[in-house]
Amino acid sequence: MPINSALRAAIEEAGWTLAQTSSAVNTVGAENGLRLYYDRTSISHWLSGTVPRKDALPCAVEAFARRLARPMSPQSLGWPDTGIVLSDLWAGEVLMRLTQIGRDDMLDRRTVLTTGVYSLAALAVPAAPSPRQIPSGAEAAQRIRETTRHLAQLDDLYGGGAARSTVAAYLTHDVVPMLRVARGPARAEMFSAAADCAYLAAWMAADDMRSALAQQYYVQAVRLADEAGDPIARGRLLRSLALQALELGHTTEALDIADAAVTAIRRGCPARTQAWILGMRAEALAAANRGPEARTVMRSAERLLEAADSPPEYQWTGSYRRESWQHQAGTLLASLGDLAEAEGHLAASVATRQPIERRTRALIGTRLARVQYRRGDRDAATQTLGRLRDDIASVTSARIDHELAAFPHELVPARPSRERPTLR
Repeated sequence: MPINSALRAAIEEAGWTLAQTSSAVNTVGAENGLRLYYDRTSISHWLSGTVPRKDALPCAVEAFARRLARPMSPQSLGWPDTGIVLSDLWAGEVLMRLTQIGRDDMLDRRTVLTTGVYSLAALAVPAAPSPRQIPSGAEAAQRIRETTRHLAQLDDLYGGGAARSTVAAYLTHDVVPMLRVARGPARAEMFSAAADCAYLAAWMAADDMRSALAQQYYVQAVRLADEAGDPIARGRLLRSLALQALELGHTTEALDIADAAVTAIRRGCPARTQAWILGMRAEALAAANRGPEARTVMRSAERLLEAADSPPEYQWTGSYRRESWQHQAGTLLASLGDLAEAEGHLAASVATRQPIERRTRALIGTRLARVQYRRGDRDAATQTLGRLRDDIASVTSARIDHELAAFPHELVPARPSRERPTLR
């Protein structure tokens, strides 16, 4: 076989060894739920003319795109055109994109061949369009919001892996057709409501650790909010895009997006939503080892929350409560190594959760147990997990599976057998 000179040139430009190249590709695969075990020998085979398997090839392209900070394609690495298109998620007609994402999701097309890979390039968020007045909504927008709120309750009862196809179907078959014919003063409110529904699909995909799919939904949700001229919805959505980036370990990008979210809400934003978004920025600052600044921002979020009025009944995104702040504060302090204070905040968050918040309680509870285990208090961790036994057994959440994977097997409550995701 001929030597792949294009791949060799890309590796040299990246400044990678063969082992570093394989590690970078494996890392992208792990983000997307693929267990890749490439090593330096594998890269040698690629240099000798072997082409990566079809599900791994987009991961290799993304790995080089990140390192070289420019768009890449299979052809630019010396591989044939396989029909894989790594397109710009911020381009194209938003309703057409949303329809395709929803259809893929309903068909459960799990491979990267159809859903793409989680892309750092997509985290370069375009500037918001010029603000304009948002007209009052209508019955259709209210129906979208109410349906979304009910579907969100199913998500928290059963986890993101349980009912997302229902949300995808609702978006594809009901919401998008309504948006296509929306005219007049109700149009902006309908697009804003649809952005929340797309956000729910993204949140559920992230909980199922379908990273690429979640990112695609998040980006289209932001675009719907921009189409509605709704900067506050844009800020809420960017906040969650930042959270996903942070959970995947992309600290710099997470902080940039959190800053963009703060910028979006500078005018006319309710104090409660401001607090929610500032709390996310504080988490990103802590992950970036900017501890004093993170604590200051978290205290600002607390003051805003204490001054906040009650949220509208329909609003479930950004309806930040004290127990949510406790969770964020606990997560922030744990990342800074202040485990004793983190334990107190996480315990308070778990204790005040409503019965319907089963997935949330299980997720935060497992994080509490991890802090207790890190502190050396194995008994406390065991007791915490024991109290969560029923919640853990009832929800389908790959994020909870990932949290539980950090514990010795004997500490973990029995639950239905599921394949655990691989993260870096």
